[in-house]
Amino acid sequence: NIFTQQPSYFSDLDETLPTVLQVFNNILHKCGLQCEGASAEPQKLEEKITVTPENMPLQELKDIVLYLCDTCTTLWAFLDVFPVACQTFQKHEFCYRLASFYELAIPELESVVKKRQYEESSVCADLWRRISHSRKKMIEAFHILINQVCLQPILE
Repeated sequence: NIFTQQPSYFSDLDETLPTVLQVFNNILHKCGLQCEGASAEPQKLEEKITVTPENMPLQELKDIVLYLCDTCTTLWAFLDVFPVACQTFQKHEFCYRLASFYELAIPELESVVKKRQYEESSVCADLWRRISHSRKKMIEAFHILINQVCLQPILE
């Protein structure tokens, strides 16, 4: 793999992970949800969150769900083919941050997709399928991280 051929890529990965975490923060922000813990950023006083997944335009909701689905699938695929990267992810408290994101975003998005009125039922089905896929990939990525960071060291 390329990390074996070019070990300096580990430092590139380390520098890139804050950007990956920012993707999750951006999704929360667009949904009007508050980040918690280490990922929390203060809200500007003049900034009022009025857009929520319930009242945002349908196209914006679709874009967020697609962004989430792409991000989760890419994250899982990377960790699946290169689990050694989990150590670098752990340096950034990735498990904690992923779990916090999951807890805040997924139930909210699922609820909105169920409640919202659609002109075409296929739109609802597609959004639901993509959120379900995102949830599954987040859980699978979390399992890879826990296995590599916590369980494998005990077994070795």
